[in-house]
Amino acid sequence: MCTGKCSRCIGVTLYPLAVISIICNIILFFPGWETSYAKDGYITEEVKYMGGLVGGGLMVLVPALYIHVTGQQGCCANRCGMFLSIAFAAVGVAGALYSFIVAMLGLINGPYCRVLLLWTTPFKDREDSYLNNRDLWGLCTAPKNVVEFNIGLFAILLVTSSLQLVLCCTQMINGLFGCLCGTCTNKGVI
Repeated sequence: MCTGKCSRCIGVTLYPLAVISIICNIILFFPGWETSYAKDGYITEEVKYMGGLVGGGLMVLVPALYIHVTGQQGCCANRCGMFLSIAFAAVGVAGALYSFIVAMLGLINGPYCRVLLLWTTPFKDREDSYLNNRDLWGLCTAPKNVVEFNIGLFAILLVTSSLQLVLCCTQMINGLFGCLCGTCTNKGVI
């Protein structure tokens, strides 16, 4: 496979991953599928960092557009375009890493929820992990099922950011080969 075709495949694959990240982050703002918690500020701290919206979303979507265009025949499908795709892929790596770290922290610290009458993050700084002990999940009385809600969405963000990281690193290597060897477009192969 030539470097131009590889760039197109990577760019097209990054689009849905960026959209999934954005959607997951937006949904995290509404625990229990209610807007009242976001309005009153009762949301998990890591959601406010917007790892999925900014990191895995916009910081990957913009490079995905350029990487996809780099694989097309035309002005960007040349050695200079491939060189620039390395820089854009590096921005994607930074965004994916940011999303990955925020999602990991969201899973480790757990949700912000009401425990009896007090709003807190009950699983933060515990010796035992709440992820392995479903009995602890009952500590959160509101929002309803917030532990499952956060685990599911932060886990999706973790997986999508891991895939984005692999794809953007692959594009950096592909861009290097394209910069050194060319994109195959001059040889009649697309």
